[in-house]
Amino acid sequence: MTWKTAGRRLRTPETSDNLPNILLTRRESANLPCTGRSNIRLGISSMSVDTSTIAETYERDGFVFPLDILGEAEAQEIRADLEAGESELADRPDELSMLLSYPDRLLPSFDKLIRNPKLIEAASEILGPDLMVWSSGLFIKEANTPHFVTWHQDLTYWGLDDAEEVTAWFALSHSNLESGCMRFVPGSQKKQLVPHVDSFAEGNLLSRGQEIAVEVDDADGVDVILKPGQASLHHGHLFHASGPNKTNDRRIGAAIRYIKPSMKQRSGDKSLVAHVAGEDRFGNFTIADTPKDRLQASDFALCRTDMEIKGRVLYEGADDEGGKRYRQER
Repeated sequence: MTWKTAGRRLRTPETSDNLPNILLTRRESANLPCTGRSNIRLGISSMSVDTSTIAETYERDGFVFPLDILGEAEAQEIRADLEAGESELADRPDELSMLLSYPDRLLPSFDKLIRNPKLIEAASEILGPDLMVWSSGLFIKEANTPHFVTWHQDLTYWGLDDAEEVTAWFALSHSNLESGCMRFVPGSQKKQLVPHVDSFAEGNLLSRGQEIAVEVDDADGVDVILKPGQASLHHGHLFHASGPNKTNDRRIGAAIRYIKPSMKQRSGDKSLVAHVAGEDRFGNFTIADTPKDRLQASDFALCRTDMEIKGRVLYEGADDEGGKRYRQER
């Protein structure tokens, strides 16, 4: 895709007039906060995507945003609940790690979020009416820190047998150029899975520090700017990355992984999921109950069991013992 003229609507042969206006605007290279070094920014109006266009846009680009899910005040309430949990678990590092990987299994507010009718409707436009949530881990960049995410594809190491998955990335704080928003390469989901290399680099938020082993042109990246309460959808094969947070606030996002119940772990394990819509006619996963209260011992026990499965799956074949997600403190 070639972008030539700042300030004009980006058009492709498939783009229809009922899609949101997409404007190209220049930015100074000195202000680039993201991993990529594109000299343009894709700015999308603050209005939410029309639900009727989701499937078409997603099929073409591999992503859709922004989706208005909650108001900023409601998003702030969920964030406050999370941060209260972080404070409560500050001297219990194993359980704090589980909270960041399993917020929907440990906090009723997050369980309610993954079942939000607007998120369910959007995911159903792509996957159909039967939905589970495979995980909803948090990606947190503390204020003024160098943490980043390299170019990668999500489904590389999840051990699932198909690609019937869509990630809803829900913003609990402002995700913009300065705070290290995600960047997507339009159409890259059509490349299927490409080779990755593990770096286990300090500061990389990915489980293995994985990075695509083929050349990615940063100029193709689209900045995914979201307000608190908004979400994006992206395909598990889409190339995406993000840069450091240069603001005075945390950048917090929940990556809610919706899957079809027909999916399964290639290892035969029944990993822990939430059944959020429709029917499960397959029995390929362990379905968790809705948490009855915050940070319950029985829910931590379920998460601890699932950590053994996901840790084994995510780090299969890794040559390094690095990586913290889905691993106990060592």
